[in-house]
Amino acid sequence: MKYHFIFSFILFQLIISSSVFSQSKVDTDIEAALTNARKGIFWGLMNIPVKKAKLEKSLINNDMLIAKVKIAKELNGVKIESTGYNNTNEVTIVLYRSADSLIKDGYIKKGDLEIYSDDE
Repeated sequence: MKYHFIFSFILFQLIISSSVFSQSKVDTDIEAALTNARKGIFWGLMNIPVKKAKLEKSLINNDMLIAKVKIAKELNGVKIESTGYNNTNEVTIVLYRSADSLIKDGYIKKGDLEIYSDDE
C-alpha cells in the first residue's frame, strides 16, 4: 500500500510537470511569433508608402519567413497589419495610426497621406 501511494504521487508529479513544460513551450512559441509580428509593425511604420495606397511585404531572416506586413492608407491615417510566424504558430497585430500621430512621431511628413483618395 505504501509503495502504491509513492508510485501514485510520483506519477502525479510527472503529469503536472509535463503539463507545465508543454504550456511553457506554447508560451515561448507564441512570444517568438509576437516578437516577429512586432518587427513587422515597426518595419511598416518606417516604410509607409507615399505614392501607393497599399503595400505588402514578407520579412525573411535566416531563410525563414518571420512576418508578412500589409500597409493600407485609410482616410486620415494608415492601417498596418503584421502577421508574425514562429514554426507553426502565427500571431497577427493590426495597428491604426492617424496622420497627425504619424507626423508627430516622425514617421511621415505633412502632406504625405494627402495623395490618397477613395478612387485609388
